[in-house]
Amino acid sequence: MKVSEIMNKAFVIEEKITIKEAAKIMSDKNVGGLIVMRGEKITGVIAESDILKNVSSLGKKVSDVMNKRVIAIDKNDSLENAAEIMAQNKIKRLPVMSNEELVGIITATDILAHCEAVDDNFFFD
Repeated sequence: MKVSEIMNKAFVIEEKITIKEAAKIMSDKNVGGLIVMRGEKITGVIAESDILKNVSSLGKKVSDVMNKRVIAIDKNDSLENAAEIMAQNKIKRLPVMSNEELVGIITATDILAHCEAVDDNFFFD
């Protein structure tokens, strides 16, 4: 199965917004992470865990706390490859790209729900 078959819409924010604003967007959209962009370029990913680690500094900019080491995957890659990338890098979400353009996001939960060959221990060994 391909990543494009189960990916979700990626919610995008600008890096200059505050952590509190990002938390509000996550809550409103019911998502655990947001893609941070400057123009057309991905500059980071902010997850719920990043916000919780900085709960006493909600006025900080997202760019101060986001994960800047972004690993993305092509929409035509397999779920098995996505799972391998996540496991090797100890991450739970991957931006999905097509011709260098963001087209979605895939999470570890998405993969576990759709891939019989991967179990939950695969991600957390």
